[in-house]
Amino acid sequence: MSGASRYDHYDEDDVRVRPSRRGSRPRSKHRPRHEDAVDGRVIAVDRGRYQVLVDDTLVTAVKSRNLGRKSIVVGDSVALVGDVSGERDTMARIVRQNPRTSVLRRTADDTDPVERVIVANADQLVIVTALADPEPRPRMIDRCLVAAYDAGLTPILLLTKADLVSPDDLLALYGDLDVQVLVTEVTSAGTDGLDEVRAALADQVSVLVGHSGVGKSTIVNALVPDASRATGSVNVVTGRGRHTSTSAVALRLPDNSGWVIDTPGVRSFGLAHVDLDRIIDHFPELSVGTGDCPRSCSHDEPDCGLDEFVARNASTQPHLAQRLESLRRLLRSRAGEDSD
Repeated sequence: MSGASRYDHYDEDDVRVRPSRRGSRPRSKHRPRHEDAVDGRVIAVDRGRYQVLVDDTLVTAVKSRNLGRKSIVVGDSVALVGDVSGERDTMARIVRQNPRTSVLRRTADDTDPVERVIVANADQLVIVTALADPEPRPRMIDRCLVAAYDAGLTPILLLTKADLVSPDDLLALYGDLDVQVLVTEVTSAGTDGLDEVRAALADQVSVLVGHSGVGKSTIVNALVPDASRATGSVNVVTGRGRHTSTSAVALRLPDNSGWVIDTPGVRSFGLAHVDLDRIIDHFPELSVGTGDCPRSCSHDEPDCGLDEFVARNASTQPHLAQRLESLRRLLRSRAGEDSD
């Protein structure tokens, strides 16, 4: 049979097609309910591993694939399946993120479209500012206040190192705001004056935010003696602190009286996620003076009524001029017109 194939005598009825195992079973649209999942609180995140407190047991977990790109952060309430014994070399899976009560966000700068969730489900934002070493930065405080108001958190201004410099100037600037101000003598050498801080944090979930070197970790170590958060000094040339906390961590206060979340020191606090038209609402001492502003006023234009409002109240509230300048610098930076 020259030129003939040895398969010529077969026809299509003799051919059997082996079914492919891949995709042979219809994919279900139904996802498991995980009715046996247990709830816990995320207290730390490190390279894709989540430390979750379930009752009084610390469980290591990974994020389930079904959560996709959903961000799980410190403070999140989550549902777990798998091994939740907390024993060594065991692992659970986070299968659900429970609804959040609040979300604190920031961006790298005021034009960055990517927002970063810092913590979830907090009640208070404690803005930690040193009165010296490093020098206080009121515009950073203003940004944190805006972020707190926008997230629905109660802001607290915590001034440290009062034994080095008098707090009077900052108290004059923020004293008229409806913001609790706490003054301590917390330095690397001591932690005097924390009774008021303990009272303010009781029964709350509080986030500590501030520059490196302002005393955040020193305060945390004093509040939670077994926290062992690393502390560092301030560079005498640049005036900037050395980053000692590399990730956020939630710590339970003694006697289960609340939670404190220590965060890494920040050099900037971008507000690209905050609507430009809402920023004036987060300066309450100025927003009350917008009645004389023209329609659709940007609050940074020649006809803005805030200039007359500030001038009219200069004798009783001299700090308003500085607050207005801070607002306008923030508005320009948020609009991408200026660097704050």
